[in-house]
Amino acid sequence: MEKTYYTIGMAGHIDHGKTTLTKALTNVDTDRLKEEKERGISIEPGYAPFETEDGTQLSIIDVPGHERFIRQMIAGVAGIDLVVLVIAADEGVMPQTEEHLEILQFLGVEHCIVAITKIDRVDDIMLELVQEDIQERLEGTIFDGAPYVLVDSLSGTGVDELKSTIIESLKAVKFRDAYGSFRLPIDQVFTVQGQGTVVRGTIYEGAVQKGAQLTLLPKGLKVKARQIQVHHEEREEARAGQRTAVNLGGIDKSEVFRGDVLVASDHFLVTDTIDIVLNLTGGSFTPLKQRAPVKVHVGTSEVMGKIVFFDRNELEQTDKEVMCQIRLDEEIVVRRGDRFILRRPTPVETLGGGWVIQPKGGKYRFGPETIEMLRNVMKGTPTDLVEEALAKNILLDLKQLIQQTSLDEPILKETIAAGLENGSLLETGSQKFTLAKTFSKITGEFVERVETYHTDFPMRPGMSKAELSQSLSAGYPKPFIEYSLNRLTDQGDLKKVGQFIALGTFEPHLPKQWKVRMEGIIAALEKDGIQVKKWEQYFEGSPLPKSEISDLTLYLLEMKQIYPLQEDTMIHRSAVEEAAARLKQDTEAAFDLKEAKDSLDLSRKYLIPLLELFDSLGITERAEDQRRWTGK
Repeated sequence: MEKTYYTIGMAGHIDHGKTTLTKALTNVDTDRLKEEKERGISIEPGYAPFETEDGTQLSIIDVPGHERFIRQMIAGVAGIDLVVLVIAADEGVMPQTEEHLEILQFLGVEHCIVAITKIDRVDDIMLELVQEDIQERLEGTIFDGAPYVLVDSLSGTGVDELKSTIIESLKAVKFRDAYGSFRLPIDQVFTVQGQGTVVRGTIYEGAVQKGAQLTLLPKGLKVKARQIQVHHEEREEARAGQRTAVNLGGIDKSEVFRGDVLVASDHFLVTDTIDIVLNLTGGSFTPLKQRAPVKVHVGTSEVMGKIVFFDRNELEQTDKEVMCQIRLDEEIVVRRGDRFILRRPTPVETLGGGWVIQPKGGKYRFGPETIEMLRNVMKGTPTDLVEEALAKNILLDLKQLIQQTSLDEPILKETIAAGLENGSLLETGSQKFTLAKTFSKITGEFVERVETYHTDFPMRPGMSKAELSQSLSAGYPKPFIEYSLNRLTDQGDLKKVGQFIALGTFEPHLPKQWKVRMEGIIAALEKDGIQVKKWEQYFEGSPLPKSEISDLTLYLLEMKQIYPLQEDTMIHRSAVEEAAARLKQDTEAAFDLKEAKDSLDLSRKYLIPLLELFDSLGITERAEDQRRWTGK
């Protein structure tokens, strides 16, 4: 059974016991920075592994609670599946508890457990009042009805109950899809001596394999995943929901920043203009003017921009959704549906949050027509929803599309039929659906990889199918790779040569760089006829690299230009043909060893292997001390 991975956030006011509770659950102290130890507060998010008895693997994030560290808190909470809202029994709901609560809702966190800590410091009456206060604050929010657990982290009271509650609550959480396109928003960058640049983050979606070729966005830099670790343990692969460190090859630490995103495909947009749905905070609110500067937190990025309204010149407090746009000072990586937090830079305060309805916004006119257009984009047509789901997941069956789009089955079937008819959708042999443009994209990647391989290794029959498939596995599910490969071979764009894949028009050939020297070696072997030297002697003094010598040998054997005569000798095909013709002319239908020696004037050193080669090629067949010609 496939393991599941979840990320749990510990959120709450400063000094309410998040770090101590995390340590009680995991035995890991997440206050790792010297400054954090000295000041007794969390500045950067801390991470700890926690595995349940059924094998579910969790990353627990202890996010900062102090108001000055709200930026790190947002980065830490982004991407979590369940939050443990930590509230100290001796203080109750505090200002940062309120702010964290709003941020959690804006970021779309749907599952919550309330951990009331430091219960040893209050009596039963005070504890009851705190619970009533919390219940009143959560009433009407998405966390209304969240379970409560009473905990004393130092003595361990309630810790086991909290573990059980976490496990039970996770049953209602949909775990992240490891088959989507790999995306890792980076929240930490550092160097390790002897290893180079390392980045950390929580994988939002997809999976990454050791050795995978990745792209660092928004800069578009190509990097390689040289090593992968999950909670300090080296792995061959990391999947959605896991807290992961990736050692990157081909890039310096100075080129990577918090907020950058690692991806394995070009399914992600880099943008500086996003169309959004904004919901405001419920507290006091200073009106926000048209094109006012704002700070956007999305994923682990934090970017300044200007807010643009299309139906007002000033935003006042409202409980209604606001359709608007943010024009950013820097490019970011987002997808439709990504959650964000909006803050005012001066005075610093959280304004609200929402979700991205269109990652690549345009320039629109002020007026109701633009608002109507944005509302339609927000709702999405059935075609939009299907294409969006397939763009993210590559390959989905009918049931999965219903789950992804929330469309009724008749409408979904009608949408799919229209897409198949107009060519925008493809149905694979496995009764799943994909986008025609995704097939077109992987076609380009297949051809590019195989073409590059042919350029690097022109004498080889092609690229190993397993190697080719693996090179694309980070960006595409295996069934889609197999479908695409079969379709491309059926179309003749590619061809299968045993276990190898080649371009449809490709034939192995000598590399241009070494062609003259290789032809000279082949000519020397042919000139020596049936009395050849050891194969390695033909390369003495040659500048050919060992890899080229090996490839040349295999190429000549595969093309049947040469044959192995003995373990360390080769013979040219023309020499074999000439010797066979000469011997046949000098003998009858059958001949013995002496007749062969007289005809070919060879010592036993060369004669026996040559006659055995005739046998293996089917030119002759041996019967006791004689050989007979087969007629071939």
